[in-house]
Amino acid sequence: MFRTIPCPTYPEIRLAVLPGRRMARIVESFRPCVVHIATEGPLGYAARSYCIKRGLPFTTAFHTKFPEYLNARSGVPVALTYKLMKWFHGPSHAVMVATATVEEELKRWGIGNIKRWSRGVDTEVFRPRDKSFLDLPRPIMLYVGRVAVEKNIEKFLETDHPGSKVVVGDGPQLNHLQRKYPNVHFAGVKTGEALARYFAAADVFVFPSLTDTFGLVLLEALACGVPVAAYPVAGPLDVIGNAPVGCLHEDLATAISRALTADPAACRAHALKFSWAASVQQFLNHIHPFPPEDFFPENDGGTRSHFASATAN
Repeated sequence: MFRTIPCPTYPEIRLAVLPGRRMARIVESFRPCVVHIATEGPLGYAARSYCIKRGLPFTTAFHTKFPEYLNARSGVPVALTYKLMKWFHGPSHAVMVATATVEEELKRWGIGNIKRWSRGVDTEVFRPRDKSFLDLPRPIMLYVGRVAVEKNIEKFLETDHPGSKVVVGDGPQLNHLQRKYPNVHFAGVKTGEALARYFAAADVFVFPSLTDTFGLVLLEALACGVPVAAYPVAGPLDVIGNAPVGCLHEDLATAISRALTADPAACRAHALKFSWAASVQQFLNHIHPFPPEDFFPENDGGTRSHFASATAN
């Protein structure tokens, strides 16, 4: 729908070029009462600008630690990018975050009006299955996600642990890691049922990231009865905490060894606590309280629907 260019250092991601006018037409054709802006990319900036000019209420979400990602890729100071984040989210009626840890981090950077919005997992697709899908020496240690430097994947691949390492995903670091670690099984991108089979066939899910705000893949692994090995950082701390469904440890190899002893039934039970129905209700609760004058700033006699939302990615 927009003219795009590849993102510098990450060409798989396309960035919209000067999307303001088309974004305005899209929003106007939809006639929303409130707009939700999902991320701080070019489309998000265009939607934010439109809402501020028209006096249209909007909410935002903080899904990704872009300041830390940008620092890892280019060395741009984290504090500088967080100033930009504070400016972007400042006018938002509600800045939605997935976990308490991320909420506290944003508050330290001066970002306010934060509301909690958790995540969910499809427990019908992601469920325990026959592990014979992968015929590899066990234990099978699985990573799923972008193959990029900010995911810290190499810390997993360099661990000295018997068994097989499997990486599912694609990204700018893929070719480099394939050459450097020829014994690792790189499966490429998988979705839906195919992805669920990879999760369920693993013995432990390894999550080496230090910068994720939640990590939905943690829930997908747990829903398949697969324990998690990760660092004790935001995301794993909030999703797993002290639950006996894996191990969070500063040494990833230790985390893997201890996670392998976790009870698969406990992993599945833990994931069942995260429903999409609860997530949706949280989202609606954060949007619903706007007063009528916010919903109908042009006093158009209530011709708009009472609730509508548009998402700008």
